[in-house]
Amino acid sequence: MSRDARWKALLELLVERGRLDVEEAAVRLEVSAATIRRDFDQLAEQQMLVRTRGGAVVHGVSYELPLRYKTARHAPEKQRVAKAVADLVAPGEAVGLTGGTTTTEVARALAVRPDLASGSPALTVVTNALNIANELAVRPQFKIVATGGVARPQSYELIGPLADAVLQQITLDVAVLGVVAFDATHGAAAHDEAEAAINRLLCERAERVIVAADSSKLGQRAFARICAAESVDTLVTDAAAGPETIARFREAGIEVMAV
Repeated sequence: MSRDARWKALLELLVERGRLDVEEAAVRLEVSAATIRRDFDQLAEQQMLVRTRGGAVVHGVSYELPLRYKTARHAPEKQRVAKAVADLVAPGEAVGLTGGTTTTEVARALAVRPDLASGSPALTVVTNALNIANELAVRPQFKIVATGGVARPQSYELIGPLADAVLQQITLDVAVLGVVAFDATHGAAAHDEAEAAINRLLCERAERVIVAADSSKLGQRAFARICAAESVDTLVTDAAAGPETIARFREAGIEVMAV
């Protein structure tokens, strides 16, 4: 296991449990205790955790893993979801993309679609995610609109009144929404209220709204509501989503695609 993969696994375990012992982590990751101690020390230097005697605890502000540490979670499912979402976008449309690992995969899927290889523009992409804008900016056939705002380190998303001001001036054909939780009763949600507010506005400016979420996000709740379930037109998820879960979303009037 590479160091990056090991760090991602350690941080995921730590976020789930709040506390992690060296010996327990060594057994779970099948490496030596000395390796785990070194990993903990290096992650503590980056303020990703707090070192304790014999282990580590969650850093006081790290209730949410930064995006760079989440890219490996449910990766195959996210890539299947992303391709299905990208296929729902028509050439020439104006597309809004929120931040997140799944929407980043959607951007990559759009970038390699053969029918979007040319055009003036082939797509207009509006995003508040710095990493998505950076990846797509090299595609000359895409018109990229990045909102202003203050960068949120965890998700690379721009938030605040400057982002609001840009989004108030545009209209979109489709908004693709990345979420940390989506429930048929409680709607779509994020961890951060400022991020949720920008995502909500992006949805309000769109003719149709697609939630791109792997099945681990379904039936879950998070702190900051983005929008009601009824505001979503289509949910694209993976085939591991349970039939009862899918049925609840369909009862709420949402088209569900499980890929």
